[in-house]
Amino acid sequence: MKIKTAVQLLFLFPLFNVANAELTVERLVEQAHLTEGATPVNESDRWRGARKIIIWDRGFDHAKFQVPDHVELVFAESLPEAVQHAADADALLGFCNPELIAAAPKLVWVQIYWAGAERCLSVPDVGSGQIVMSNMQKMSSPAIAEHAVAMAMALSRQLPQFSRLMESKTWAGDNADVIGRMRPIAGRTMLVVGLGGIGSEVARLADALGMQVWGTRNSSREGPDYVDYVGLADELHALAAKADVIVNALPLTASTTKLLDESFFNAAKEGAIFVNVGRGQTVDTAALIAALDSGRISGAGLDVTSPEPLPADHALWSYENVVITPHVAGSGGERERHEVLLLENLRRYIAGERLLNVVDPEKGY
Repeated sequence: MKIKTAVQLLFLFPLFNVANAELTVERLVEQAHLTEGATPVNESDRWRGARKIIIWDRGFDHAKFQVPDHVELVFAESLPEAVQHAADADALLGFCNPELIAAAPKLVWVQIYWAGAERCLSVPDVGSGQIVMSNMQKMSSPAIAEHAVAMAMALSRQLPQFSRLMESKTWAGDNADVIGRMRPIAGRTMLVVGLGGIGSEVARLADALGMQVWGTRNSSREGPDYVDYVGLADELHALAAKADVIVNALPLTASTTKLLDESFFNAAKEGAIFVNVGRGQTVDTAALIAALDSGRISGAGLDVTSPEPLPADHALWSYENVVITPHVAGSGGERERHEVLLLENLRRYIAGERLLNVVDPEKGY
């Protein structure tokens, strides 16, 4: 295990705070390891120059959207309002709806306000790559990572059980059943499934807490210094067999749908904690429930589920060792990061340059 001083630990955590007013594009690109698209947007067959851009207005300060005189910005508060202006629009910010895209034959670029690209990619012209799409991947990673680690720690320290005992005003200092299941995080092994933006942030925090950190990714064995081992996709089961905590940070693609199935949970280490902050449909819910019933998984923290929203009569609500939050892990995050990326991509689009966070339709992220 790597030993860290207090000064080293300080620099492992995100440098985003109330004093972050000077966040620049350059700093954001460096911090979040953002990459540019392969080609400038002006090389698109549809490109005729920026003329009219529709923006889903989420309470923005309109004065920050500075554009040349020949570019028209339309701030729309609803989908029907956006459709009314779509006929001659060449870019959409925030919207990605089949009806709207069908009404916008001159469309070149779509920027979504979230990370998950699967719904937008289901629109044919976007999924085919004819329309360039960029997303907010990595913008909420610090907040989501904290959420994942908080869930893992809560389950490791049996906080859900103590919370339920509070309801009956029970002092449970002599409850051997609950206390006997309490475990520390430090010194244990975490497997991060999917070392993308979210997964890398989870790994960084886990490393700072003294955990051994392993990860998996499809592309290569390269990873940050704070990840002890990076395995390829075909090593997933072997690594899960030795991990005390498993955090799923996978995007939803054709290859990841229900990837974490019965065979995965059967391969997991007996008593492992499972946390999902990726996508609900990457997990076979029936297999997860079976693993909880057998004790193979000792507890689960779920910010995303399948189905979603989770119906009131779903079995997962009844488990005392399951923590469920309603897909809110990214909430309360550093919104300035989103705004800086949005305004920079708007500038780059108007200039015909390479955009940041361009989604690869073939990969699905």
